[in-house]
Amino acid sequence: MSNNFDLTGKVAIVTGSTKGIGKAIAIAMAEQGAKVVVSSRDKDRVKETTDFIKDKGHDAIGLACNVGHKDQLSELVEETISQWGKVDIAVGNAAINPHYGSSMEIPDEIFSKVMQTNIQSNLWLAQLVSPTMKKQNDGVIIYISSIGGFRGSDVIGTYGISKAADIQLARNLAIELGPSNIRVNCIAPGLVKTDFARALWDDPDYAEPRIASTPLRRFGEPEDISGAAIYLASSSGRWITGQTIVIDGGVTATV
Repeated sequence: MSNNFDLTGKVAIVTGSTKGIGKAIAIAMAEQGAKVVVSSRDKDRVKETTDFIKDKGHDAIGLACNVGHKDQLSELVEETISQWGKVDIAVGNAAINPHYGSSMEIPDEIFSKVMQTNIQSNLWLAQLVSPTMKKQNDGVIIYISSIGGFRGSDVIGTYGISKAADIQLARNLAIELGPSNIRVNCIAPGLVKTDFARALWDDPDYAEPRIASTPLRRFGEPEDISGAAIYLASSSGRWITGQTIVIDGGVTATV
């Protein structure tokens, strides 16, 4: 029986893949046979995660990269192609949320930094990987968005704006790149137990009411998200593009 989720022979870049959701996706793709490029700003974490994947018997290389800098992102893609000849899958997971509070009070430079890191970098990623994908008439781009892109907030409004933009970016690129058989989709997680979201899930005053209002009565784990990434990257998702898969334990079903 064939495995429609098999990624053997594929080369996958996953940004922000040294912890949380990105790390879970990188590991899952390696387990399905992909050659994985581990990347984040932290060189030590890059080495640690790369070694972990390789120790499991899978193919991986680690390349440090701050996606907010186009030259570093360009080097990431160029080095991947230099070592492995192509890019089949690109996962834009790296993101920041340095401002917790009212949008009325966010400094201009912080707003611009969020937009560049969370949106501009994902467009850059597509621009950089699409030439090699067009040559092979095949490719997958996945952006990790958030249910924050669907809902208003008085404390993470700028982050939500950036995640809503990622959803629209995927729609636009799906139309532009579809004729080259390049599929572009988003995954929008709810609250997942990662370091990135620790301030929320580790606060009992916030966590307990949130769990009580979540149909599945728990927060997500990084591994709850990685399966959808495998689905979208594999032949099982070959006719899906321009879409956003929400994985939130049912939170948005209650609104």
